[in-house]
Amino acid sequence: MQQVWESVKLALSSIWANKLRSMLTLLGNIVAVSSIIAVVALIQGVNGAVSDAIVSDLGADSFTIQRVGIIRNEDERDRARNNPRITLDDARAVRRFGATVGAVMAQAQQNGRVAYRTEELESITIQGVTEAYLEFSTFDAERGRMMSPVEVSRGRPVALIGWQVADRLFGTQDPLDKVLKVAGVPFRVVGVSAKKGAFFGNSLDEFVVIPLDRYQKLFGSRQSLALMVKPRDPTLVALAKDEARAALRVARHLDPGDADNFGLVASDSVLGIFQQATAGIAVVLVGVVGLSLLVGGIVIMNIMLMVVSERTREIGLRKALGAKRRDILSQVLTESITLSVSGGIVGVVLGALFAKGLAAVTPLPAAIEPWSIALGVAVTAVVGLFFGWYPAQRAAALAPIEALRRE
Repeated sequence: MQQVWESVKLALSSIWANKLRSMLTLLGNIVAVSSIIAVVALIQGVNGAVSDAIVSDLGADSFTIQRVGIIRNEDERDRARNNPRITLDDARAVRRFGATVGAVMAQAQQNGRVAYRTEELESITIQGVTEAYLEFSTFDAERGRMMSPVEVSRGRPVALIGWQVADRLFGTQDPLDKVLKVAGVPFRVVGVSAKKGAFFGNSLDEFVVIPLDRYQKLFGSRQSLALMVKPRDPTLVALAKDEARAALRVARHLDPGDADNFGLVASDSVLGIFQQATAGIAVVLVGVVGLSLLVGGIVIMNIMLMVVSERTREIGLRKALGAKRRDILSQVLTESITLSVSGGIVGVVLGALFAKGLAAVTPLPAAIEPWSIALGVAVTAVVGLFFGWYPAQRAAALAPIEALRRE
């Protein structure tokens, strides 16, 4: 152990004594590890943000029925253009024939103008919902209360507003029971949702929720609805999806060979597609890291060969004084691994700084994963071991007398 520590100290002193040469030697490792840390941090941050946003929008224990589902190719896009609108009749069919379905909420949304006295907000998401919206965790009221089922079913002019809408329109005033105007029509505020934050720079708190009946009077009833479906038990999501699909196919008189003329979207399927896309980034990362490590490893091997050549007499003297082959082998390998890992540590620091800096000046989130740090350092240790093996073998194979003769 003492010998290993001495080899580590010798390698570190050599790095410090030849800073420029060491930096150029370790450049490949630094680029590789900083790439691992930065890209993994950004991918994990984006995955986390997308996951939270999708679960917040779709719900972890529910799914959505839409006129157009997830489009994967042009043929699906062409077929989806002819899909009929989702209507309240579809909602009733799913609710009636879905034995495992606990709640079905119909909703529609579009951007519109919201005003309070002299304050006006443009492009606010106006969302109309049916009374079953209370069954879904995507809706909440941090202040005040939710719209009651009676208010929603009878189309009362009441509204649940997002945190930022309340902040921008009312400031320090209490928004509860105030009357704001949605597309020029007055609505009484009954509740304010909890702050949800932002997604890639876009606020998730700029919305107004009103009864669907009122929404359709404002914006027309020709717009296709979306149905949020919640099973009686979270473990029955897959079965509820099958029952909802069967109920809609029967209600729409589709033959067994006909394709669905509607789309079912669940949070796990959307997340799966997104994670497939980020997997492509990971493949590119593997190529960049592999090339950088190859270059860095070759440079380290050349440097270690030069070190062995410079210290030939020292190695010969050590052998003459009784050092064994494995002692020389261990010394050179330890120095090679220490040199390589030093580049990995610098790469970890630079990669983390880059990811955090990018997250600070852009909407991209970043999450430094401990496993990526361990992976980066471990990979550089393996590179040091692999590319240091040949120089170590050459050093260990030196004959003491021949080594001592060299100038």
